[in-house]
Amino acid sequence: MGAIRLANAVPDVVGADQTQAKQSAVDAHGRVRQVQVHDVTLRLMRPVPHDDGHVTEVARASWDTITAPIVQVHTTTTLPGRHRAWGLHRRSTDRLFVVTGLVKLAVYDGRRGSPTFGAVTEVILSEKNPGLLTIPPDLYHGWKNIGTSEAVIINMPTVEYNYDEPDALDLPWDSDAARQLIPYRF
Repeated sequence: MGAIRLANAVPDVVGADQTQAKQSAVDAHGRVRQVQVHDVTLRLMRPVPHDDGHVTEVARASWDTITAPIVQVHTTTTLPGRHRAWGLHRRSTDRLFVVTGLVKLAVYDGRRGSPTFGAVTEVILSEKNPGLLTIPPDLYHGWKNIGTSEAVIINMPTVEYNYDEPDALDLPWDSDAARQLIPYRF
């Protein structure tokens, strides 16, 4: 039996004309499907079981996604249902790794002249789906904790934080400017 499209098969169901076909997050080979913003990389990890638990690598200098030295490592937390968006760095690359929690991350390419100008990359990471998301300068990025517990995220930026002149620009996710500029809603 072939696939049935609900809207076509059951036109007398209230709201059927408002439904959308579900899209799988992976293809038939298990590869993650996503629109990829130019210069953004995602290296998916795998928790490796051992007798006492699991080990998951976070970063290695030999990986092709680590193109600059790690000069600082910090953690940030986000409470359930809360947003941390939109951030923009002019000089620094963020390298984000979700340690605990369930986090939906998004990157918007607002760079004029970029081959993916206007595109959004979205990825969901957690301790069960670990990965290192690398976001170069001049890309809006942020996340929402879509889980039920506090999320912990490691960041390994390429530039040390400057307390007197931070390389951090913020555009509040719920501002009118963000709604007009960024074609994405968490």
